[in-house]
Amino acid sequence: MADLLGGWKLLILLVIVLLIFGATRLPALARALGQSRNAFKSEMKKGEQEGDGTTKSTPADSTDVTSPDDISKS
Repeated sequence: MADLLGGWKLLILLVIVLLIFGATRLPALARALGQSRNAFKSEMKKGEQEGDGTTKSTPADSTDVTSPDDISKS
């Protein structure tokens, strides 16, 4: 499974993409893909930085949980 897109399979895939999109659109598609990747990475960094400053939440105490017996008595 490690050789899923290796060798001839990758070459055939690239030829099919070239035929579908054409040589003139490929640079624009690559640029858009790169910009999307960069935006995703920057958002992931922001999320990690925000996550570092927060405190870990503790589980609720068992006294806060209503048992089924308490509900049936009401």
